[in-house]
Amino acid sequence: MFSIPAARLGLGYRYSAMKNLVDLIGVGAAKDMLFTARRIDAAEAISLGLVGRVCSPEALDSLLSEYTTALAVNAPLTMRAGKAIIAEILKPSPAVDVALCQDLIRGCFESEDYTEGRRAFIEKRSPVFTGK
Repeated sequence: MFSIPAARLGLGYRYSAMKNLVDLIGVGAAKDMLFTARRIDAAEAISLGLVGRVCSPEALDSLLSEYTTALAVNAPLTMRAGKAIIAEILKPSPAVDVALCQDLIRGCFESEDYTEGRRAFIEKRSPVFTGK
C-alpha cells in the first residue's frame, strides 16, 4: 500500500519531493494522491509507474536475487552513462549538458567492455565486464 498522507496531517512536502513525484507519475496522479490522501495498492502503483515490479512476500528473495544479479552482470560504464544521461534528460532544456552525454556514449564505445560485449555476443557466451 502507498499513500501521501500530507492532507490528513496538515503538512507540506518539499518542492524536490513533489517534483520527483510529478515527474514520475504525472500531474493528475500526483494531485490525486496528494489531495485525497487515499491509499493505493500495488496494482495501481504499477499502473501509475510508481513502482516497477511487485511480488508476493514469499517470492521477494527470488526477485531481489534476480534483480541484483541482472545489475551486477551488466556493463558498469553503460549503466553509469545511462544514469547520468537520464539525469540530464530530467533537466530543463537549456541546462542539459549534451557534450557530457556524447562523451559518456563515446566512452562506452571506446571501452574494453564494449569489445568484450561484442565478442561474447559473437561467441554466444555471457560477457565478463570490468568497467574499463
